[in-house]
Amino acid sequence: MKKGFEEGTFIRVGSSNRQASTEMIAELKRQQHSISFDSEISYEKSANVLEFLVFEANFLEKTDEALTAAVLKKLELIKSDRGISYPTNALVLLSGDEIKKMLFPYAKIECARFKGEEPGNFIDRKSFENSILTQPEEAYQFVIRHISQGTTDYTGVYRNDRWEYPVIAIREAIRNAVIHRDYSLSGMDIKVAVFDDKIEITSPGKLPPTVDYSDMQSGQSSIRNKVLAPIFKRLGIIEQWGNGLKLIADELKKYPEIGFEWKEPGMAFRVIFYKKKKSDNEPAEVVAETSEKTSEKIIELIELKDIITISEIAAKLGISERSVERNLQKLQLAKKLLRDGPDKGGHWKILKRK
Repeated sequence: MKKGFEEGTFIRVGSSNRQASTEMIAELKRQQHSISFDSEISYEKSANVLEFLVFEANFLEKTDEALTAAVLKKLELIKSDRGISYPTNALVLLSGDEIKKMLFPYAKIECARFKGEEPGNFIDRKSFENSILTQPEEAYQFVIRHISQGTTDYTGVYRNDRWEYPVIAIREAIRNAVIHRDYSLSGMDIKVAVFDDKIEITSPGKLPPTVDYSDMQSGQSSIRNKVLAPIFKRLGIIEQWGNGLKLIADELKKYPEIGFEWKEPGMAFRVIFYKKKKSDNEPAEVVAETSEKTSEKIIELIELKDIITISEIAAKLGISERSVERNLQKLQLAKKLLRDGPDKGGHWKILKRK
């Protein structure tokens, strides 16, 4: 006896086939008819009693256009059924109404800073559950708080600072996670994890088949949330269709020491920005040049702050504490640096730069 559509539908997850859930089957049906989940009607409340004052004020400020009933209808944020105007899922997600938490409790970003290179001990955790319009910036600021910014060089008297990761690319990746996530999947939220050696951004929903992350320069555009995406564009959260992946690729070119990869764990999509490790067979002259540059950066940090710990230097330069210790020993042996006072309470003196 053949199984019905509900029991006989399987999807590919990793290396195995799994029976599709009710949510997945509903998404497959929507795809067949070119319908997005965020454009579907939510019948829990009529549009005239739904609370979305913050979104309304934000929209007016950024576009100089009031969210009248006509505008809401044009944007597919409300739809009529039997003479009653109801919000679409998109408007519920943009709202501050109580039914948003009831219908979409996982429309949030969970951020964590872990100690080490694997999930385990937390240094910091934050959950951002406010408007999906503000979540990308809140998550981005969380990342900024937990990565280092060091000095690379000077242009005249002006200092040029450089983050240890390509922050513009990370901001774009977080925005993409919010805009393109699958809001129909319950029990899954966006996760941003910062480790000692990498940053992971995980979003519910597999990568659309029309997007190829292996060809990031080609200006691809595939919209899962067909109502929300134009709203984000009008509010300036995204700038141009198909520009996101190219922006990430261009920023990564400025960071040859940072690698980038993507995965699809289960029913999610994950991008990873990771610190490349030096090859064991790297040419000796390259290693020497790298060590010399690291030593110079350490001196620059000490010039700015002579009372600085090894852990602070390691964090700012994105290297291990052991590497910092080795470079400090070399600088002292070369009589370029002197430690004045005890390990705790003392400070560094720069004897010469070259």
